[in-house]
Amino acid sequence: MNEDRHSTEPMQRSWFERLSQVLMGEPKDRDELVELLRDAEQRNLLKPDALAMIEGVLQVSEMQVRDIMIPRSQIVVIDRDAELDEFLPMVIEASHSRYPVIGENKDEVVGMLLAKDLLPFTAGGKAKEFILREILRPAVFVPESKRLDVLLKEFRSSRNHMAIVVDEYGGVAGVVTIEDVLEQIVGEIEDEYDFDEGTSILQLNENEYTVKALTSVEDFNEYFHTKFSDEEFDTVGGLVINSFGHVPKRGEITLMGDIRFKILRSDNRRVHLLKVSRQEEAESATD
Repeated sequence: MNEDRHSTEPMQRSWFERLSQVLMGEPKDRDELVELLRDAEQRNLLKPDALAMIEGVLQVSEMQVRDIMIPRSQIVVIDRDAELDEFLPMVIEASHSRYPVIGENKDEVVGMLLAKDLLPFTAGGKAKEFILREILRPAVFVPESKRLDVLLKEFRSSRNHMAIVVDEYGGVAGVVTIEDVLEQIVGEIEDEYDFDEGTSILQLNENEYTVKALTSVEDFNEYFHTKFSDEEFDTVGGLVINSFGHVPKRGEITLMGDIRFKILRSDNRRVHLLKVSRQEEAESATD
């Protein structure tokens, strides 16, 4: 009799636990937790921005470096034997803060160059004293399979902002930055290209403009006196993605007629910001 009573206790406890969860509304898994949080947001108990960040944190814990890395083909690198005047125009054009420095090929990363370390040689008139190898910072390598939450913790503890991503064979697969990880949580991080909310097109100089990808094709045509069709796509971003044939990454360039589009900001789903210039004028400016 006692044995029967004891044998049913675990079953009873399990049943009571399940009943308690239902009555108390406690989530049993991640999906139920997200549903509960969204319900709280609908009842104004949680702000939309806070909900988005919480969902971002949950997503980061399940994502790997390969999901967000900048692929190898789009990495801007510097040769370790290059002279300052050979790669400085590229650094200015790319406008990144860090650059992998390579040896024989992209699989041989020998260090990282911080753009700010070039200032004493460009602004200080010490170009003749420049030796690239003497100002290199150590490169950090991470596998494609590393979880983003683990990588973020390592970035914070080591104070590194960029890591070289390697595949299972030790080859370079891409790069990932702390900004890439944080943007999965908080959304796009504003930078020097951002401008007023009500502005879609901002002129930078005589021939260069930053253009929001959500700018309508009609407004773009009116501003630049172009004749792009708006029958298939409503926005400039749609036109550009169609030109690439895929969602482009930061730094990719496409030419449509005499208009040159460079991606300034994008994510896995869409393009956010573009740099626009007329190709003929751009070419004459660099001659």
